[in-house]
Amino acid sequence: MKATLVIEHNADNKGDAHMTFTTKNIKRTLKKSIKALSQNAVKYAENPEKDFTRNRKLPFEKVIETTLSLTGKTLYGELSEQFGIHSSSPTVSAFVQQRNKIKSTAFEDLFHQFVAETNQPITHRGYRLLAVDGSSLHVPTNPKEVDSYHQKANDSKPFNLLHLNAMYDILRKTYVDATVEKGENKAFATMVARNQSKVPTIYIADRGYESYNNFAHVQERGQKFLVRVKDSASRNGICHGLSLPVGEEFDVSLTLHISRKQTAQAKNQNLKFIAHSSPFDFLPCKTKKNEKIEPYPLHIRLVCFKLSENSYETVATNLDKSEFDSAALKDLYAKRWGIETSFRSLKFTVGLLYFHSKKTKLLLQEIFAKLIIYNFTQLITSCIAVKKVTRKRVYQINFAVATQICRKFFGKNVPVAEVEACIAKNLTPMRNLPSNPRKRRNTNPRTDTSFFYRLA
Repeated sequence: MKATLVIEHNADNKGDAHMTFTTKNIKRTLKKSIKALSQNAVKYAENPEKDFTRNRKLPFEKVIETTLSLTGKTLYGELSEQFGIHSSSPTVSAFVQQRNKIKSTAFEDLFHQFVAETNQPITHRGYRLLAVDGSSLHVPTNPKEVDSYHQKANDSKPFNLLHLNAMYDILRKTYVDATVEKGENKAFATMVARNQSKVPTIYIADRGYESYNNFAHVQERGQKFLVRVKDSASRNGICHGLSLPVGEEFDVSLTLHISRKQTAQAKNQNLKFIAHSSPFDFLPCKTKKNEKIEPYPLHIRLVCFKLSENSYETVATNLDKSEFDSAALKDLYAKRWGIETSFRSLKFTVGLLYFHSKKTKLLLQEIFAKLIIYNFTQLITSCIAVKKVTRKRVYQINFAVATQICRKFFGKNVPVAEVEACIAKNLTPMRNLPSNPRKRRNTNPRTDTSFFYRLA
């Protein structure tokens, strides 16, 4: 069975480009990227003059590959899986020491290199759809990592949190960018600036990214945005202060003039004042009293559509009304749910809930390693055509099973035909988008899985 990456489109996607990667080529591409990284090991060594200068059981390239293969077992279980059980196998201590010699930027650069090598966008109505969202990662508690350490005032158990910000290609179902830093809006601007693709793009995000600065960054790049925003009743939302209908659908296009100065022009409802403490990268933070600074023009379209009998949703966009009407925007925003399901797979299937260190540097290594394996698995599963059979429900490849198979394929010499056949026969029914609101958890973060309670 010859397998190539074939992604089916709706009728409105005719003419879009198709991927031509094969299962074998995807593995070769990742191995090639790792090889290129190892040839520049001096750049990623903590001590270039000493680290990885001698022949050892765990050279730079092998440490990278082993870290990519980590699952949720104990470190000894992971190493015995990789190297077998015999007296000459590397010890846990040796592996940890070798990992400590590598900067976390090695895995981040490997992730970006692999994305660049496999980056062939698929479009919807001529646009690439990129969803942006963040997810908190509860990592092992470590008071020494003060940047991620949290201690609440009510004497509850302290914890450490890292925040993953990711950009996800909705149609290709792969991550195209990621950063681990505080502040979703800062991360959004960083990832938009790093996206150098000339393909027309729509950035789709939830209310956490409602920001004039975010919209301006997309506008400056000549791209499009679609962001859910708070309604006019909220005092800290973009819609507040604008003359918009209440309790009904609307579609209003306007130009907001962003200013850091409060002048007589402020009486104009389209002039928006931004405090000097608020980030806006296209106006100076401080100006002299008599210095004249022209307001920044931000072209925006506010659309409210009905979800149910008594609920409405408002989105902000700069997409043209003639190209995407209100109904099309509603359908387009619904596609954002793909990044939510990808986070679930990344954590529970690929294993981003199970870490093997308390140090932030090593945690970052594992985060980007999991992102790479997620993309690796998704690319391979996309290469495999599911045989269409008349059934009551529509079926798709079981991603959890595919992840295990692709890990074996990456680390071992497994025949390509066997990999494709095993993935193709393990299917699961497709589920519809959720219709009920998500239940809110309590504010206390979930407890991390202790190192002592892992699969052997």
